[in-house]
Amino acid sequence: MLSKINLADSANSVEKMFQYLQIGRLNDHVLNVLQAENRTLDFHVHEQSDELFYVIEGKFELELDDGLVPILQGEMIIVPKGTRHRPVCQDLVKCLLIEIDGTLNNKNTGGAFEK
Repeated sequence: MLSKINLADSANSVEKMFQYLQIGRLNDHVLNVLQAENRTLDFHVHEQSDELFYVIEGKFELELDDGLVPILQGEMIIVPKGTRHRPVCQDLVKCLLIEIDGTLNNKNTGGAFEK
């Protein structure tokens, strides 16, 4: 039987900041939720995968080479593979991230990713 997933409940169940919780898979893509606050990651590039950020609650900014893009609750942004970027999270944000399995690692998550 199929089971549904409540994004807000899943994000709220994350016990500590910057902990990635895998909530599903879609073909070769992984769906993770996380909470972040007062954190700016280093600029990085995903050469093999686009990356989708969906803001479940709160807000953050995505910094690109040509400036900052604010992403508000209920909004999403897709970062094409090969695009240099970094999330800037000043306030509490709860997000859904979707990318090809193996894209996230300790280097591009500020050392927070555990598989």
